[in-house]
Amino acid sequence: MRADRKRSKSEKRVTDPACLKKKHRFSMESGDLLWLDGHWYVSHSGLIRLARRSHCAGIHVEAVSGFSDPAASRWAFKATVYKSRTCRGFVGYGDADPSNVSTLVRGAEMRVAETRAVNRALRKAYGIGICSVEEIGSLSEPAPSSRESKKLPPQPANGNYGGPKVRDRLCQIIRQHQLDPTLVKAYATDFCGTKTLREATREQVENFVTHLADWAGKDKNALLCQLNSYLGSKQGAA
Repeated sequence: MRADRKRSKSEKRVTDPACLKKKHRFSMESGDLLWLDGHWYVSHSGLIRLARRSHCAGIHVEAVSGFSDPAASRWAFKATVYKSRTCRGFVGYGDADPSNVSTLVRGAEMRVAETRAVNRALRKAYGIGICSVEEIGSLSEPAPSSRESKKLPPQPANGNYGGPKVRDRLCQIIRQHQLDPTLVKAYATDFCGTKTLREATREQVENFVTHLADWAGKDKNALLCQLNSYLGSKQGAA
């Protein structure tokens, strides 16, 4: 019983965001920790900053040819993290192919696989008990089928972000919850899976506005963490 209690306390220490923030100096404002679909995730940038603060001696990455198939855009990598010059290394593997990456990074499977391998190795090295957001492929929505595409043909927003009513509601949400419009626009572009918000269909924008309103009402702090993850880019697509 005592062993079980000790184990549960240990697991909480490595998975509880508050403990992770205190122990590893993660910053939600910088996007080190993200709240998505009811779960906490650590970001690649947060893990890299942790490695730098901890004076990581080095990270070695190599492709695993036996599990890679460039023709099929399938890649596997092995990463080894050395916490010090005498460290024997912490190993992590990462894979990626078109079936387990977001449509936003389709075509960049090799880089995604490398990032996932590095993240896993860093999480092992520094005892991070929560998954990194880059390792998750199921968060992205599947591409619509050809039948759905025929039923719902794309309808460009023509620069009005889905029409006056949708735009007005979005502005109202931003004002009501005091959100940064630039970060909201960057998140909207990411959510819709387009290079600019002008390219999004009315339906995509409407779905985003509904999603934003729901998240802001249920957990504004988590939403702010998500928005702050775009601080480095400030895309603000026109």
